[in-house]
Amino acid sequence: MNTRRNRIASRALWLMILLMITMAIGRAERVNNSSSAGLFWSTAKEDEDQPRKAERNDDSTAAAIVNDHDELDGGFSSIDGMLQWAIGHSDPATLKETAQDVQRLSPSELKKRQMEIKLKTPSDAQLIQIAIDDLNNSTLSLEDSHRALQELLILVEPIDNANDLSKLGGLSVLVGQLNHPDTDIRKISAWILGKASQNNPLVQKQVLELGALSKLMKMVKSSFVEEAVKALYTVSSLIRNNLAGQEMFYVEAGDLMLQDILGNLSFDIRLRRKAVSLVGDLAKCQLENMHKVEPPLFRDRFFLKSVVDLTASADLDLQEKALAAIKNLLQLRTTEALVLKDFCGLDTALERLRQQLQEVMLEEDQRDYAMDVEALRREVELIFFRKLDDSGSNMIR
Repeated sequence: MNTRRNRIASRALWLMILLMITMAIGRAERVNNSSSAGLFWSTAKEDEDQPRKAERNDDSTAAAIVNDHDELDGGFSSIDGMLQWAIGHSDPATLKETAQDVQRLSPSELKKRQMEIKLKTPSDAQLIQIAIDDLNNSTLSLEDSHRALQELLILVEPIDNANDLSKLGGLSVLVGQLNHPDTDIRKISAWILGKASQNNPLVQKQVLELGALSKLMKMVKSSFVEEAVKALYTVSSLIRNNLAGQEMFYVEAGDLMLQDILGNLSFDIRLRRKAVSLVGDLAKCQLENMHKVEPPLFRDRFFLKSVVDLTASADLDLQEKALAAIKNLLQLRTTEALVLKDFCGLDTALERLRQQLQEVMLEEDQRDYAMDVEALRREVELIFFRKLDDSGSNMIR
């Protein structure tokens, strides 16, 4: 365990040093070459105020290098992700001392150190393997298990790293962790699987084949809200734009799960947002695959009413997601406009929402968002009344 911690701490320190050096090189290239000026370190505010150069020369500036992930962070999907990981695994006193040392180096010495650090820094794949090996260690403490999972949570952000999880045996380990007695272990394991699966058909397929979906859907019913929210996030990531996953979802009674969440005000608002977003995604996927038989869920009047009723929420985000879902549902073949009008009261709901949004627009801090939601509401209204007219014309015939 000490060896692992040393390697993790070592990489964190090297990353922080590399960032410091990169920033220092950029600073050195922007200041006068006078010997008295030396290197300077500005505040974040000063960085923002500095004009950006339109052109790049052969010697990249700090900003340019920071944006080149291959050069700097070895795979993290963002500089913020790299910083978050590195700071969390570094000793503050050591960092302060290192920063002082870096400021004493000349530009040529900085570049030399930069190349040395790149050669010494462990790769993402090595760190992923370390974390997986730790999770496979039955004697690992709960604290160290949490730490290993937190490291994986950041490391899987780049798609290449997510794809490496299966090659290194990580997916099966994480799916196994969904049965762990500790709530946080289950929650973070689900979160990692969701991150790795998002917009990644390869990982989606691998995770589904490991039987994770049924476990995750049980976790959605957890009395621990954070666990339930992360589980639903991962369910959505697994089946979004994945027809095979969606079939498995319906087999596992996913439609009933969604109805339960949407129709029950006692559920956490985050769960309801994620549930109605998933409804919108499922309906959109159906629209893109019209040859597929529409699931009975989309023509169930009680389900449709539970979605329409969400527009009465005081939460703008939930209202927007509900409208987006209704927009997609309205365009499905089996969705009946008269059911939406007579049973669900969609016309009344849309008018009530219009009045509510007019009031929200009076608040300066919410005006722009409310205007966006109103634009979506008008679009839904237009589609709805057009479908009503079409159904009326068909009845006359």
